Amino acid sequence: MKILAVDTSTEFCSAALWLDGVVDERETLAGQTHSRVLLGMVDELLKAHALTVRDLCGIAYGEGPGSFTGLRITCGVVQGLAFAAELPVVGVGTLLATAAGCDAERVVCCLDARVHEIYHAAYERHAGVLRGVCEPALCVPHAAPELPGADWFGVGSGFGVYREALTRRYTGQLRAVDPNRYPHARDIAALAAPRFAAGEGLDAEYAAPLYLRDKVALRIDERATP
Repeated sequence: MKILAVDTSTEFCSAALWLDGVVDERETLAGQTHSRVLLGMVDELLKAHALTVRDLCGIAYGEGPGSFTGLRITCGVVQGLAFAAELPVVGVGTLLATAAGCDAERVVCCLDARVHEIYHAAYERHAGVLRGVCEPALCVPHAAPELPGADWFGVGSGFGVYREALTRRYTGQLRAVDPNRYPHARDIAALAAPRFAAGEGLDAEYAAPLYLRDKVALRIDERATP
């Protein structure tokens, strides 16, 4: 199975090819240049393996939550490629992908959502498969959802920006924290592969972002309000 996966939900831009379980990947700290670098990364990956988009079995993408602009870029690129090649698509949650990038048994993911909020979710591994304990949600750090028990591994940029509030919220429950983990296309590809194999791919028109925040654009006075 040949799967292309992309993610531009954070300041990082990544693309990966899943080739029957073997992964080739590209990534860069793109800042606000995702729209300029993503297609070049995809083209580089395909050429490295003498493939075209039509040789793929499907395209996976980080559906969110994440940057409003970044998610729109991802969905626009995925829809364009998938429509042209008549390929199915699979969206993978960025919080789940972040958790999948580490081998801890219990993972709480907190991504910076700006304006003093975080995107939050928590997962436990059962027989190697991540299961949701707290579903993806938007919240303020000091009121993050409660977690059962201890030995949680905290990951994501939220732990960098709001470390004090989150460690206070989860006093005695965190075994370690890594604020530098982020969703990556290689993990999105791995999570999407069994879904493609099970026939869960959708038509390209259904490649849509998951925002969580009802209002994605704030006025200047709203941005200044804590």
